[in-house]
Amino acid sequence: MTQYKQILTDGLWTQNPGLIQFLGICPLLAVSNSLVNGLGLGLATLFVLIGSNFIVALLRPVLNRDVRLPIFVLIIATLVTLVELVAEAWFFDLWLSLGIFLPLIVTNCVILARAESFASRQPVSAAVVDGIAHGLGFAAVLILLGGMRELIGNGTLFAGAEMLFGPAATGMELRFYDGGFLLALLPPGAFLGLALLVAVRNIIEQRSSSADSRSDVTTDTA
Repeated sequence: MTQYKQILTDGLWTQNPGLIQFLGICPLLAVSNSLVNGLGLGLATLFVLIGSNFIVALLRPVLNRDVRLPIFVLIIATLVTLVELVAEAWFFDLWLSLGIFLPLIVTNCVILARAESFASRQPVSAAVVDGIAHGLGFAAVLILLGGMRELIGNGTLFAGAEMLFGPAATGMELRFYDGGFLLALLPPGAFLGLALLVAVRNIIEQRSSSADSRSDVTTDTA
């Protein structure tokens, strides 16, 4: 249980792919101009990451180390193709909105890195937990960045929710004000938004470390 807790902590916080390792930055910045787009790509990446970790860990005993990377890419490409076919069939508008960045999940460094550095060396259960942790960590950054940019740039949240949740979600959009700050929706806004999230994360981590240090000092004094 302690091992799984550490894996979850690493993926969600201490080794977050988007805020710490800066892996998969291209789709992270390009797609996160709305909360729905970020959520859609985040869910797709989460599925592929869990699936690839599971399959790689399952095949670990019979994998030939000399050809492991091509096999990893083939597994990831198969899962991404499945995701793309499902998106094109049932979430066509979202599929159009995500564009080339949906099939480019194949080249996402987060997925290949977890397959190589973790799933190929660990049992299936640990690999699946690692996929969940890093997938949720990456998706959380996409959702936060997409929501922040949409709110500042358009004054809305959940615009286009019907692309992901169907016609019943047409009235799900929340409008806080008219207009917005266009820069937030442009590429520079993506970099600034990510930098802000990194800064907030670092501040929280520093304050937590300072609180732990003061607690240790108090304990030693007592």
